[in-house]
Amino acid sequence: MVVDEELASHQDIRPLRIGLLNLMPKKIQTENQFARLIGATPLQIEFSLIRMSEHETKNTAAEHMESFYRSFAEIKVSGEKFDGLIITGAPIEHLPFSSVTYWDELKQVFEWTQTHVHSTFGVCWGGMAMINHFHGVQKHMLDTKAFGCFRHRNMAPASPYLRGFSDDCVIPVSRWTEMRQSEIAASPGLTTLLFSEQVGPCLVEDPSHRALYIFNHFEYDSDTLKQEYDRDVAAGTPINVPGNYYPDDDPSRTPLNRWRSHAHLLYGNWISEIYQTVPYDSTRIGLDRTDLRG
Repeated sequence: MVVDEELASHQDIRPLRIGLLNLMPKKIQTENQFARLIGATPLQIEFSLIRMSEHETKNTAAEHMESFYRSFAEIKVSGEKFDGLIITGAPIEHLPFSSVTYWDELKQVFEWTQTHVHSTFGVCWGGMAMINHFHGVQKHMLDTKAFGCFRHRNMAPASPYLRGFSDDCVIPVSRWTEMRQSEIAASPGLTTLLFSEQVGPCLVEDPSHRALYIFNHFEYDSDTLKQEYDRDVAAGTPINVPGNYYPDDDPSRTPLNRWRSHAHLLYGNWISEIYQTVPYDSTRIGLDRTDLRG
C-alpha cells in the first residue's frame, strides 16, 4: 500500500524509517518481498534501500541501483538514524565469514546499528553473520541442503513478536548451513522464539543488541523455492525436491503458500514493537541502550 504525499502530510504521526541492506543478487525481487510485509500495517513507512559500498552487483541493472540505492558509506557520513533495519541473506554460505569480500564493512554496519538503529532484523545469512559477530556463535555446514517447508514450534507464545502466532507454523527454508540450538542456548541473553525439530532454531531474540535473527525465509513468495529448484535442475546441480512444498512432493504441480499469514504477523509485530518503543525524537535513537521493551 502506498500513501500519497498529501494524505501522509495530514496524518499526525512520524513515519517510521526502515532500511533494507540488500545483499541478495536479485535485488528487485528481494525489495518487493520485504516491502510487501513491512508496508502492510496502517503505519507510515519510509523505506530506504542500502547497498554495500564497494561491492557491485552483477544481477541488477546499474540504472536501478543508481536510482534507488545509497551506499552504506553515504548513510554513515550523513549521520542519519533508522527506526528499523533489515539485513538480508546472501548466497555465500560456503565461505567463512572472514573470507567474504565485504566482511570488514559489514562488521562496521553491525557496530553502527548499535548507535543509529533502534531495532535490527538479520535474515538468513545476515542473521547468522550478526549472531556470529556479537556472540561468536558459529555456522555449520550441512551434509545436504535444508530445502523445503518445515514445521516450527512457537517456543515463546508470550513474546510480542509472536503475537497472534499459532502453536506451530510452516516456514520456507533454503540453506546449506545451520546454527545449533546448544550453542545459542550457551550464549547469555539469547532466546529462541521459533524452533524446528528438523532444521533447528529459526527465530532468535537478542535484546542487548536490540536485534532479531531469523535463519529461514518468511518473506519468500509462493514460487521462490520453485525458482531455486528449477534453476538448480537446469544447471545440473544436484538438488533434492523441496520437501512439503509441492502437493504430494510432485514438482509438476503448483506449490501452495502456507506461510503468508504468519509472515505478515511477524513483520507486523516487529513494526508494532518499533512504533511502541522508539523515541519520537529520532535523534535519540541509539542513546538509550536498554531492551526494546525496557
